[in-house]
Amino acid sequence: MKLFFASDIHGCFDSAQKMIKAFEQSGAQHLLLLGDILNHGPRNAVPQGYAPMKVVELLNCYADKIIAVRGNCDSEVDQMLLSFPMMADYNWVLLGDGRRLFLTHGHLYRSDNCPHLSAGDIIASGHTHLPVAEKQGEIILFNPGSVTIPRGENKSSYGLFEDNRLSVMSFDGDELSFYSLAPTV
Repeated sequence: MKLFFASDIHGCFDSAQKMIKAFEQSGAQHLLLLGDILNHGPRNAVPQGYAPMKVVELLNCYADKIIAVRGNCDSEVDQMLLSFPMMADYNWVLLGDGRRLFLTHGHLYRSDNCPHLSAGDIIASGHTHLPVAEKQGEIILFNPGSVTIPRGENKSSYGLFEDNRLSVMSFDGDELSFYSLAPTV
């Protein structure tokens, strides 16, 4: 199974187009959106290419492949426009080897505030706009960074899960972070 992760589109159509192109090229079966899909939020400048209605049209074409969670900039009005559910604060994905993938945006649930996770489980979140793929204690933290508004010296990025490997990739092909999962027994 191959999964594609993206977070913090913030209504930027240009970034959403890059994301969809990368998703299609990746061959992933599912697109996991980790919140802040349509709105830029009061703490962020309006991104160049801000066109939330165009983002809606684009994403709705992929509704059957999307698993999404709500970010702190997402609202019920956004849900009225989107053809896939995105108002849950978290979602679970069960991986083929029995690990659980806890999907959340990161503003409510984080590594220091999450449900009980078993050793080897993964918490995937956005919110910080910083790419992360690392083990913390017994769990794995994964953040694909931001599609639209990268922070620090980072590039716009997305995440992939394939062959027991989590990686964060920039849109120009650089691997920004990765973590290889040990096989489960």
